[in-house]
Amino acid sequence: MSRAVGAALLAGVLLGAALAGCTAPPSSRSAPDPAARTAPSVHTAPAASAPAGPTSTGTASTGTATTAGEGPSSPSTTPPSRTPPANGRYPVHTGIVATTFWVGEVFDPNAPDGSQVLSAYDDHWLDSYGGCDGVVAAGTCSTERRTAANGYFPTSMTPRQNPFYLDLPFDDVNDPTAAAQRAAVVPWAHEARYAAVLADPHRSLMKDRWVAVRKDGRTCYGQVQDAGPGVYDDAVYVFGSDDPRPANQRYNGAGMDVSPALNGCLGFAELDGQDDVVDWWFVDDVDVPPGPWTVLITKT
Repeated sequence: MSRAVGAALLAGVLLGAALAGCTAPPSSRSAPDPAARTAPSVHTAPAASAPAGPTSTGTASTGTATTAGEGPSSPSTTPPSRTPPANGRYPVHTGIVATTFWVGEVFDPNAPDGSQVLSAYDDHWLDSYGGCDGVVAAGTCSTERRTAANGYFPTSMTPRQNPFYLDLPFDDVNDPTAAAQRAAVVPWAHEARYAAVLADPHRSLMKDRWVAVRKDGRTCYGQVQDAGPGVYDDAVYVFGSDDPRPANQRYNGAGMDVSPALNGCLGFAELDGQDDVVDWWFVDDVDVPPGPWTVLITKT
């Protein structure tokens, strides 16, 4: 996530209230050092039709929608999709290191982006989500192994938002370079449903967008809920069409963080490591297949 130092202090206050004084576990992660690169050219792919899409604020997000009945259903145990990506609209990014993060994680309380108590797009992410997306022990929010038995949902809490979430290194709300570029580089920026978002600098074009993530033939889906890792204006990598490498050099050059649900769904070898490698691509709402990732969809 990308925030100023003051936000890190806020994170400590929020986490103390939410988790009764948690302490941060040791970590090799460090503060960001964004590297600006030349933005990719504007995408010219035709706009795809989609249902009424997400809006977002730069402060808080609490709304959710479900795909079954009037409230959240039991998580599906549908196996991960093995279908290839649709051709044409969005490029596939291959061989990308993906690390794992989770709501409520504090890996460095002294770093501007060292906490997942808040996100780049939600100052109250921990509260909006419903609490620690894992297990709380001795005041520390830790991750846990997820399985298909309950649709990769958390075992110790009931989320208010989709547990299939991720981040990408393009923060179009808080990073001035990314904010200045977003109208030119985000492929869906000029779709009619995003007109109000594009006009409001406090609302993100990235938040709640769907991404397909593939590992070893298994494809799972998640929604963008934060920015990172390490770099926050990497338009070349995020939107580039020639499979460029991430600008980030930290965490083994990771190009995305994924949630514990995606970690389990994709069969990551490591619960909280930096050696799992994936392919990924953006997906329009109408192209997201049913699965555990559609049990609880975040719409803010």
